[in-house]
Amino acid sequence: MSFKICTVGCGNMSLSGHGPSYKRYAALHKDTILAACCDIDEEKASTFRAGFGFLRYYTDFEEMLDTEKPDAVCLVVPEHMTASLSIRILEKGYPLMMEKPPGLNYDETIRMIEAAEKHNTPNQVAFNRRYMPMVKKLRELIAEEKIHNLRYDFYRVGRFDEDFATTAIHGIDAARYLAGSDYSYIRFDYQPLPEFGPNVANIMMYCKFESGAEAQLSFCPVSGIVAERVVINSYDNTWFMNLPIWNAADFPGRLVHYHRGNLVADISGNEICEPDLYINNGFYNENESFFEDIRAGRKPGGDLKSALQSVVISDYIRKRKTEYRKC
Repeated sequence: MSFKICTVGCGNMSLSGHGPSYKRYAALHKDTILAACCDIDEEKASTFRAGFGFLRYYTDFEEMLDTEKPDAVCLVVPEHMTASLSIRILEKGYPLMMEKPPGLNYDETIRMIEAAEKHNTPNQVAFNRRYMPMVKKLRELIAEEKIHNLRYDFYRVGRFDEDFATTAIHGIDAARYLAGSDYSYIRFDYQPLPEFGPNVANIMMYCKFESGAEAQLSFCPVSGIVAERVVINSYDNTWFMNLPIWNAADFPGRLVHYHRGNLVADISGNEICEPDLYINNGFYNENESFFEDIRAGRKPGGDLKSALQSVVISDYIRKRKTEYRKC
């Protein structure tokens, strides 16, 4: 029995991360049909179809869904469009994987959850850090540990965005994923940098998790490097991880473990997975996981409900709030 995939949005994120993932998945699963792709820009849709082996392209996603009747839909569109388009797809009952953030705030995300539950529609949010092979490896290594504290440093170059929260949500969610626990309390500090534009600021988060672990997260959007670096401590153990973000300074990534002052492991990202960006940055794993869950009739992990706290906290940053307590 064939498995039909449709995707909505053929921009840069799709070209670099998702398109290669669809193509690889179809090559490894011969019953997969890359049925159609869609973008309001016809040239982008046509180019994407030809580049990744889709059979047809559309400029109207509802026409595409009504015609193709796919088994799975992927949504990769600008952040401000994700919630409204997701709800329309979820209401049609098509299993949906959507790029992060699923909604920009609590209310948008709750409406998405309600649409999914009303129509019993499987869904997954594409927080790619959760699916990076290196991050998954670290999660396995610390699975039996009682984490004391975690540090996540998130650096970018020349990001003068008025709303950096839509990017910061990656670090917020990744720290939560690594801690294996929801946040219980956060204090936010902001260092405004008005000379670089409205709302440009360094952002610091001092966090407590329900597990008892604590964390410090820093977001520096106008630094001198593109990097994400993690330190995790438990009793007698420390792990350092430099994520393989895009093709930037720390690529292909590095994972180091010390036990009581002695080096236990020093692992290059190339020892963990293939060096292709769409693989080591988690795009293939998140798509494969979603498709395999839908095929098997399983509820996908990482659904809208699991994303809600990360969305809420990122919205606190957007609103420059100074304190969060989980209700």
